[in-house]
Amino acid sequence: QVQLVESGGGSAQAGESLTLSCAASGFTYNNNCMAWFRQAPGKEREGVAAIYGHRSSAAWYADSVKGRFTIAQGSAKNTRILRMDRLEPEDTAMYYCAAAQSTYCDGGRMPPISKFSYWGQGTQVTVSS
Repeated sequence: QVQLVESGGGSAQAGESLTLSCAASGFTYNNNCMAWFRQAPGKEREGVAAIYGHRSSAAWYADSVKGRFTIAQGSAKNTRILRMDRLEPEDTAMYYCAAAQSTYCDGGRMPPISKFSYWGQGTQVTVSS
């Protein structure tokens, strides 16, 4: 049984940093896609960042977070992180990690959301000005 568990959400002031973590069990990130999505109240879920395996140098980022967020392999086994720097109030949302048994994100592409079969429960990030 595949399980994704997020941690690391919370509150921050604008300009500060937070790091989210997504630990997987029953699934290996190697040779598969892993992504972070977010959903703000009243808005659709949107992709934030995606990585294939551990290739953080070829990751995909939404324009709104490019240069501020980094998706990478975590220090713990089978964990991926989202490092969020220079947070903005517009980053306030529920953040979800998701995984897809796909090579689509290899080369810096973001798969359609329908490709992601596995989802975490979400972790709230709130940024105040």
